[in-house]
Amino acid sequence: MPNLRRLLFVTSLVAGFLFFLSCTSTHTRHPNIIFILADDLGYGDLSCLNPDAKISTPNMDRLAREGIYFTDAHSGAAVCTPTRYGILTGRYCWRSRLKAGVLWGYSPLLVEKGRMTVAAMLKKHGYRTACVGKWHLGLGDEEKTDYTRPLASGPHTVGFDYFFGIPASLDMIPYVYVENDRVVEQPTDTVAEVRDGGVFWRGGPIVPNFQFEQVLPTLTEKALSFINDCARTPEQPFFLYFPLTAPHTPWVPTKDFLGASNAGLYGDFVAQVDWTVGQILKKLDEHHLANNTLVILTSDNGSDERYIGAQYGHDANYIFRGQKSDVWDGGHRVPFLARWPKRIKAHSRSDESICLTDFMSTVAAVVGEALPDTAAEDSYNILPVLEGRAGSTSVREAIVHHSVNGMFAIRQGDWKLIYCKGSGGWSLAEDDASQEAPWQLYNLQDDISEQKNLYFTHPEVVKRLDNLFETIAGIE
Repeated sequence: MPNLRRLLFVTSLVAGFLFFLSCTSTHTRHPNIIFILADDLGYGDLSCLNPDAKISTPNMDRLAREGIYFTDAHSGAAVCTPTRYGILTGRYCWRSRLKAGVLWGYSPLLVEKGRMTVAAMLKKHGYRTACVGKWHLGLGDEEKTDYTRPLASGPHTVGFDYFFGIPASLDMIPYVYVENDRVVEQPTDTVAEVRDGGVFWRGGPIVPNFQFEQVLPTLTEKALSFINDCARTPEQPFFLYFPLTAPHTPWVPTKDFLGASNAGLYGDFVAQVDWTVGQILKKLDEHHLANNTLVILTSDNGSDERYIGAQYGHDANYIFRGQKSDVWDGGHRVPFLARWPKRIKAHSRSDESICLTDFMSTVAAVVGEALPDTAAEDSYNILPVLEGRAGSTSVREAIVHHSVNGMFAIRQGDWKLIYCKGSGGWSLAEDDASQEAPWQLYNLQDDISEQKNLYFTHPEVVKRLDNLFETIAGIE
């Protein structure tokens, strides 16, 4: 009997120790990270951010309600490729070879060899990494990508264990799916160009039976499958970079979403994007992963309002001037929602000015990575803001904005200096601007819609911001 008591005592000690270890492991385990990047989703498209929105977005509203939403978040540029580069590298894209515009479906990889990415950094910390969706950062090393051969460069060479998606935007050729380092099927057919407002795609090579309206559902299913696989090994954290193809043109919601909004076909496509977000949240709940998963929802730039039409009364870019492509705020002020129940207080709001390039330094802080000076040069750690412990001092000294035409602006506090007369994009060409001043200066506290140019009345602010821009840009 004494031996039995001793055995039971030892067994209870071991069990208690193992329980302690499991609790400690659970407490210290790095979070899963899901970064959902909508394509051309405007700040005003979310019903939680725009009380007059003609679209209902209950799943994105849920994210905002259960976490934090930002009112002053900005993409790294006013178009997609440069923003994506900035998200994954923490570096403004105008420092790369791409000084204006975007890449195309046959462009080579933009990310420089040897440059640290968020995915590569997280792999060092034991993460399983995947990218599912629209890549649009170039594939391969050749001047024109050869899709008949395995791809020498792409997501699989910059830190992602798995990739499934399309090369560029859904309106750019070739229309193929790529898995890891090769296309799933060769584009042996040709599709004619279609230009019918928001239902637009370029003509060219396409895979037989490729259906534009099935791309978003296909990508959603692939993302859910990845989460299912990761749930089988919950001790290993995962990073899912999920760049959507919508609501960028072509606007092709499936039949289930036709009429889902009061903002036409565009609004219906936004409603389907919201459904996709809901599927991700549902899957996390299903596997009891929500508590220690950081979910971020944002957009690569402002909405492209050219085809939406005024008849719906829906302001996709809310009260901000301009649209996708522009250096005005409508081009780059984006929704930014973050939920991490374990660390982010629900029903939170921040008016902090942040940029999507800040993702890399923030994630580095989460996992305890000390970034080298050669990485994430334009990234700032916003984890204190997410957790509600930031002080009164702004995290960022300034943000540099960049338009599709390569025009710059710099924002510091309430002041914004724009280095052109027009929008820098599609809204107002430089030659069509009637103002006398060579540049534009706005006080966003008093003039959020950028209507009153103060260039001539505040030369001291112009000089201060110009000097700051030169410092940031490295201009001697």
